[in-house]
Amino acid sequence: MNFEAKINEELKTAIRAGDKIRLETIRGLRARIIEFNKSGSQRDLNEDDAIKILNFEAKKRKDAIEMYEKGGRADLADREKAELKVIQEFLPQQLTIEEITAMAEELIIKFDVRDSKDFGRIMGALMPKVTGKADGKVVTEIIKNLLSNS
Repeated sequence: MNFEAKINEELKTAIRAGDKIRLETIRGLRARIIEFNKSGSQRDLNEDDAIKILNFEAKKRKDAIEMYEKGGRADLADREKAELKVIQEFLPQQLTIEEITAMAEELIIKFDVRDSKDFGRIMGALMPKVTGKADGKVVTEIIKNLLSNS
């Protein structure tokens, strides 16, 4: 089942269950799919496009959670966390910190990197491998830590 069909099925399920947060989140995802289809890209939504949509929506929620927590609005942060949890159900299995670290270490050895000047080189080589499977902020922190320790 493709992403669009899966979202439509989940929408029906959320309507039947009366789960308001899940319903609104899935409607938002469906709106992004419709927006993509009307964008004139002249192609069908593929898995990479679906992951981009999901990552974009997840990042919006993470940023909102951070802002609400800084502003002392736990109620709104909790809602965003619930929406993020729904979005994460559709994302591929996320890599662990250990897996990302191992991949980064492998690239550091492969490129014979000795200092933080080559951060961009490692980041550029690693991100295509982990796109959709790891948060870019986490990847950045791991690479920075590895390069500062070498």
